[in-house]
Amino acid sequence: MKIKIAWIGKTKEPAIQSLTEEYVKRISRYVQLETVALRDESALPTLTGGGKAGRNSGRYTLVLLDSRGKQFSSEEFAQFLGDCQNRNPVPLIFAIGPADGFSDAVLQAAQYKISLGKMTLAHELARVVLLEQLYRAFTILKGHPYHSGH
Repeated sequence: MKIKIAWIGKTKEPAIQSLTEEYVKRISRYVQLETVALRDESALPTLTGGGKAGRNSGRYTLVLLDSRGKQFSSEEFAQFLGDCQNRNPVPLIFAIGPADGFSDAVLQAAQYKISLGKMTLAHELARVVLLEQLYRAFTILKGHPYHSGH
């Protein structure tokens, strides 16, 4: 399984960069992982291998982080990743959008929209939370004791 994490904008906080690097290292034990900072949302279609934002070439599965998306428990998120891994060999691209949200075209291009919860998070913090949950999900799938079920 290949996963890309894309976010809009530069990383401003060194602590966020450090946590990003730590979780990327941890997740890379389980899957091939790539991260990329995009200047703006218009770069997303080229990252996904498609042309216009509204078209999906079938070469990726686009998962947007959106406050209106589906919420998962950690176990449900692990099951989601496991299902994606088992049934669809194309890369997953998780995209964390700009502060004002994704455009309608990008929202329509996504196969999935997920939410990290009802609380609003700063986008850099949302990246760290997503990375931690990805790591947790793979440890759940592999039976690693990191996740104790609490």
